[in-house]
Amino acid sequence: MTAAILAVDDEKTILDSLREQLRSFYGRRFRYETAEDAAEAWEVLAELDASGVVVVVIVSDWLMPGQRGDEFLAEVRVRFPNIGRILLTGQADDDAIRRAREEAKVSDVIRKPWSAETLRRAIENAMPPERTDAD
Repeated sequence: MTAAILAVDDEKTILDSLREQLRSFYGRRFRYETAEDAAEAWEVLAELDASGVVVVVIVSDWLMPGQRGDEFLAEVRVRFPNIGRILLTGQADDDAIRRAREEAKVSDVIRKPWSAETLRRAIENAMPPERTDAD
């Protein structure tokens, strides 16, 4: 079974950095998909689901055009409860972080700029238990 990690952020440089770091952690173990906002992320999720690819973790920015990351991840939780959820933010206030934890049940909130080790640890924490073992 093919598995993927999805990164959602409206800044292409952030997406490129996330993809590069994820690839350095996991190599070819996962597909690395990106989306620039929640609407595009839903399209990517639908395409992956239709082709049998299982998304194991979503890392989403908080402040994006159209829909904030906490709202997007709360919807992901309802529609795809087995996907791990991480909020990435440089600007979220305490209320947004509280909502992300309570409504989206994010496993981690990562503040920008982040360290590679913080990202790796957050991904490992968010990943379903059966995916943390080597495939």
